[in-house]
Amino acid sequence: MACFVRNSPHYPQASPATARRHAGGSGTLPVGPRARGDRRPGPPFYARPMATEVSQGGGSVRVDAWIWAVRLVKTRSAGAAACRAGHVRVNGERAKPAQPVRVGDEVALRHGGRDRLVKVSTVLRKRVGAPVAVTAYVDNSPPPPPREAVAPAGVRDRGAGRPTKRDRREMERLRGMAD
Repeated sequence: MACFVRNSPHYPQASPATARRHAGGSGTLPVGPRARGDRRPGPPFYARPMATEVSQGGGSVRVDAWIWAVRLVKTRSAGAAACRAGHVRVNGERAKPAQPVRVGDEVALRHGGRDRLVKVSTVLRKRVGAPVAVTAYVDNSPPPPPREAVAPAGVRDRGAGRPTKRDRREMERLRGMAD
């Protein structure tokens, strides 16, 4: 096996025809801003607008992405599932996951047994930290009920066996699930 040292007389060099072929076909070198390396850089990263925020006055984003970005739901797929199930309303109308949300819209969400009513003050596209997320909306939700006001779930004594149909109906009535 031969070992070639660069710039030695035995190092394989490209022929002038190969150099022309690689330079663009003609015998001339390419010209223009890219050939000269004259790329104009954009502003530094700290001067660019944030990718997570849209201006206060305009823009829109999907409702499932917005309720995830402001941390009203844990995952974006959970936000989409809540929209499909009819638990999300925008300005009083039932919302599909792709419905746009703008500044000033009212979003009502039923999640985790609690109703949330928020007014959009900033449109976010990406999930942000909790301190920033609470500034993106005005919370008009009713306060959660106190813990002792919540009806206790039917608790059966250990070893009492399987509940009868009557017991099951009584437990559902206590939980508020009966129609």
